[in-house]
Amino acid sequence: MQPKLDDVAKLAGVSTTTVSRVINDRGYLSETTKEKVYKAMRHLNYQPSSAARALHGKQFKLIGLIFAGITNPIIAEVVEKIEDRLFNKGYKAIICNSLDNPDKERQYLRMLMANQVDGIITGSHNEGIKEYGMTELPIVSYDRYFKDKIPTVRSDNYGGGQLAAKTLIDKGAKKLLLISGSIDVQMPNNDRITGFNKAVEERGLTPQTVELPFNSTPAIKRATIHQSLLIDHPDAVFCTDDLTAILCMQEAKKLGLKIPADLQVIGFDGSTNVQEYNPDLSTIVQPLDDIADLLVRLLFNRLNDEGENLLDEYTLPVKLIQRASVRK
Repeated sequence: MQPKLDDVAKLAGVSTTTVSRVINDRGYLSETTKEKVYKAMRHLNYQPSSAARALHGKQFKLIGLIFAGITNPIIAEVVEKIEDRLFNKGYKAIICNSLDNPDKERQYLRMLMANQVDGIITGSHNEGIKEYGMTELPIVSYDRYFKDKIPTVRSDNYGGGQLAAKTLIDKGAKKLLLISGSIDVQMPNNDRITGFNKAVEERGLTPQTVELPFNSTPAIKRATIHQSLLIDHPDAVFCTDDLTAILCMQEAKKLGLKIPADLQVIGFDGSTNVQEYNPDLSTIVQPLDDIADLLVRLLFNRLNDEGENLLDEYTLPVKLIQRASVRK
């Protein structure tokens, strides 16, 4: 039996009017009161209906977007493309920046559930967020693993890593260095590492690896990269994101290394911003338009209950844009 507004009010120990005010974000309410109502809603898995919201004079048509680090060019561009497609369908986006903070992501989820968005697209990488399995809201994911039956759209990270390795080796590289984010967090991006290492080992070579934690500052990343270039003396570097690849090229030049004669560099992501402002960088490019299109289509498929049998994962092809950081 579906819980009702009265059930939430009773469990929270407040009036139905207060529950309604929390749901519709009207008037002043203490954080303690809001949390009581949120807790009761979660416990009962209460989802205010669209009809009930309409009675309060609100036409929602809202989609929640939860992403980590929206200052990152690739994330910013994905979010922009998704928002534009939602707007063209008559929906507005609530953008939530979760960074690497699970508590922040949980609070955003509770807020989105309480304000009753119509669906959620998530691209955050925090683990153990049980709230995703506690809501009936349509949810789709970008580049994230989920145990719950939530469709995930991602690029061919494994194939992209292999493509980077094969390209560098075909261009004469013998001492390859992989610079990645932390592999402790389980996410599809780690497939870039697996694909790269596999392709290098298949050629009879052994790659060196440097891990840079997600929350490392640019200064720390620079220092780590600088030291690795000095100690490992690589002749080619694959970075699992473009921003790190740019730092690598900058540090190489400080050391007097010529690119690509002394050091070849390939990044991964290929955002428009990075390509325009760093025209020398070779990179594995994600199909961002296709990603945004597919995420929105899958969300509305679930939202409208169109009956299509959705896959757990959708993998889209990547391509290499070869520029001056790789030998001709």
